[in-house]
This record gives sequence, C-alpha cells and structure tokens, in this order.
Amino acid sequence: MALSKQNVLDAVGPRLRELRRRRGMTLADLAERTGINESTLSRLEGGSRKPTLELLLPLAEVYAVPLDDLVGAPRTGDPRIHPRPVNRHGMTHIPLSHPGGVMAHKLLIPPRPGVEPDLKTHEGFEWLYVIAGRLRLLLGDQSLVLKAGEAAEFDTQVPHWLGADGDQTVELLILFGKQGERAHLLVRTA
Repeated sequence: MALSKQNVLDAVGPRLRELRRRRGMTLADLAERTGINESTLSRLEGGSRKPTLELLLPLAEVYAVPLDDLVGAPRTGDPRIHPRPVNRHGMTHIPLSHPGGVMAHKLLIPPRPGVEPDLKTHEGFEWLYVIAGRLRLLLGDQSLVLKAGEAAEFDTQVPHWLGADGDQTVELLILFGKQGERAHLLVRTA
C-alpha cells in the first residue's frame, strides 16, 4: 500500500528526532552544526514545521545520510553506496555502509605535527585495518604502530587515539557496531 504525501511528510519529524538521538546530539548541537535555529529544529521534529529542501539538505549533510533516507523514499534496488566524505577533527570519514547494524568507514588521517594525542572512550568494540601508511594507535598505556596490512580490535571503553605515524596520510578501514555511533567522550583523569 502506497503512503500518501501527508503520511510521508508526517514521518519525517520522528525520523529526524531518532537520527539526532542515535548520534547523541542535542538540538543546540544540531543548530550549531546546521545554522538552523533550535526552535525550527524542534518544530520540524515535532511535525509542526513542514520539511523543506532548505532545512533537509544541511541535516542530511550533518547526519551523513542521503536525502532519501530523511524522507523515507523507497529503495531503488541499486545496492551501490554513494559515500559522502565528512571532515571531522582533521580526519576524513567516508561512510561505506548505511546507518544501522555494523558500520563501515574508510578513514583518512593526515599527518598532524604538533597535535597532542587526546585519548577518548565510547561504548563498543572497534576493528580497524590499515590500508596504506602507518597508524599510531594509543590504547590505554600502550603505544602501537601498525603498518599496511595489519589490523587491530579493541574495547573502545579503553582510552584510545588514532593518528598518522610519519609524514604520510594513513588510510584505514574501520568497522563498529551500533553502539560505536555514539560520540567520543573526554577521558577524565583523576
């Protein structure tokens, strides 16, 4: 049974709210990243504001999802992923799967001389594979260097940091489960 235009529009708000919550973002966080004021975002999520292209485009960019996913467009049957790189904290994240379940990303980390490692934690487990370059992985009290062809898996509740080791960009393939979508938290030192 095909959904009416009104039913499709009514489903956008709850979908947006769920995406924001899954990513652990507040309306204030989202307003800062999109340039859309909190009141408009709240009304959009609550269904009292109609979704427009001007509102949905920046949201799709922040959430790194296709616009079709925001409006619940039916799948076309094409299994190819059309990744859109997201630059965050000096690194380029390229999603290789749709949100939900096991997530796959290609991660490019350029050399960042003078940047002090800032260890983070989050729930879940992370698996990574070095495609090219050398990766410096700080994991708790350990400092490891992984080269192309090497992999690592670790509990992400252990404080960790990833960076390029040397003067070349390191390329990684990273897999993590749904709990890995949560934002990194600052590590508290006593």
